[in-house]
Amino acid sequence: MRKADLVNQISEKTGIPKVDVLITLETMFKEIKDSLGKGENIYIRGFGSFITKKRAAKIGRNIKRNTAVHIPEHFIPAFKPAKEFVQEIKDQRREPES
Repeated sequence: MRKADLVNQISEKTGIPKVDVLITLETMFKEIKDSLGKGENIYIRGFGSFITKKRAAKIGRNIKRNTAVHIPEHFIPAFKPAKEFVQEIKDQRREPES
């Protein structure tokens, strides 16, 4: 599913115009990015957590030049689903498809 498909489904189910749904989703994505960029995690009860994970500094390899490259310590975004969310997906996938 793409973002456009998600906007269409939300609009159909709620009756909110597609433009408003799109603006809301874009604003949500922007706020998540901004918060993670500031080092703030986002917890959504029953859904999951948007967090940053710390990657330690390490030595990598440039295969073309056969040289060592220092990769500094950095943070990457991650998503950790809530237990209820994981269980709901498991239960849905177990049901026989019709």
